[in-house]
Amino acid sequence: MILLYFFDALIIFVGAIGIIYQGVCVFVGLFGKPEEFPDADPHKICVLISARNEKNVIGQLIKSIRECDYDQSFVDIWVCADNCTDNTAQICRDLGASVVERENLDLIGKGYALEYMINEMNHKDDDYDAFLVLDADNILDKNYIKEMNKCFSSGYEVITSYRNSKNTSTNWVSAASALWFIKESRLLNNSRMIIGTSCHVGGTGFMFSQRIKTRNNGWKHHLLTEDLEFTMDTVLNGDRIGYCGKAMLYDEQPVTFSQSWRQRLRWSKGFLQVFSKYGHALIRRAIKEGDFSCVDLSLLILPWVFLQIIRLGLGALYIALGIQSVAGQVSSLESMALMTVIGLFLMMIFALITIVAERDKLDISNKEIVVFILSFPLYVLSYMPISFQAIFSKVEWKPIEHGQPSTSLGETSATKPSKKSKKK
Repeated sequence: MILLYFFDALIIFVGAIGIIYQGVCVFVGLFGKPEEFPDADPHKICVLISARNEKNVIGQLIKSIRECDYDQSFVDIWVCADNCTDNTAQICRDLGASVVERENLDLIGKGYALEYMINEMNHKDDDYDAFLVLDADNILDKNYIKEMNKCFSSGYEVITSYRNSKNTSTNWVSAASALWFIKESRLLNNSRMIIGTSCHVGGTGFMFSQRIKTRNNGWKHHLLTEDLEFTMDTVLNGDRIGYCGKAMLYDEQPVTFSQSWRQRLRWSKGFLQVFSKYGHALIRRAIKEGDFSCVDLSLLILPWVFLQIIRLGLGALYIALGIQSVAGQVSSLESMALMTVIGLFLMMIFALITIVAERDKLDISNKEIVVFILSFPLYVLSYMPISFQAIFSKVEWKPIEHGQPSTSLGETSATKPSKKSKKK
């Protein structure tokens, strides 16, 4: 019985801590403005883009980089055309980017493409002060690189940025995904900067210094969520990841539930991989050294569904052995279900807070706001079966086709989405 009580206490206690911490972050992030950094001289920046059959969007990204308000003599663009079967490489060359072509169907994923690209530079990358990682479907605000450079000049050697969406209003799926990332930016990473702990980078829109690249011998992270792996490795090496809230990019979100499911299945499997590789070191450092960044990141990657499966398995075993009654197990399950309902309700509140706080950055009508807030818990709830599937499935990286280069953007690539007149 002791083991069963331990799991009950662990799930409830850690779950409550996670909910309370999220609430604190939302409060701090809501009322705390993103940190502003002083003007700085330009640094030499290398933009790294991994692209697989991205002919529909890659040109728009490169144009938005070149339209940024930053001395372009300090910006080089490198693209890895990774197992491409279209003319992505030629489009990039025509727009002045340096291109390396990679063909390897055994080692698939963004991490392998980044590693290959940096190695193919053949020490030309030694001339750069920092490396900016972007996805092919991104579009940059015109001040993006300038703001990232300010943050870099202020002493942050790893920086993440504000991740907005260029197709928020397509449907509830794209809206839920967009709100998730906007919440991460404004309410979580912003609060981490204010509190003084480390942020975590997303899959795109992050920058790291030459020193970090040299320490890592290029790029060494190859798990399904290479960005999360990079975050854990950076924090465990004693570096604090900064957040530049004034550097905004626009990302294309999945528009079908099946695309979203496949994407989040990869993320969920990647989280399990990261916890398996780094969880022990994070928890140990959090306990021994009181490193709050490690506490924060441990809560982030803790495999909640896996713990619940173990708990349910133990409960079934105890019933089979006659150690505990079915009624006793039902009572425990009711507590877990109640926490799930509370969590879903809070997620809906967080979505509402995100929309209110970032209303000027969202190109959606008031009617759409109501629909998206009500559907957001469904998006969050679907993570439970996704996480369950991730435990038992073999998951591989698969590309998501991008093809909405101007869904909600103005005429200029480097401008933010124009506001529609439909707001009422």
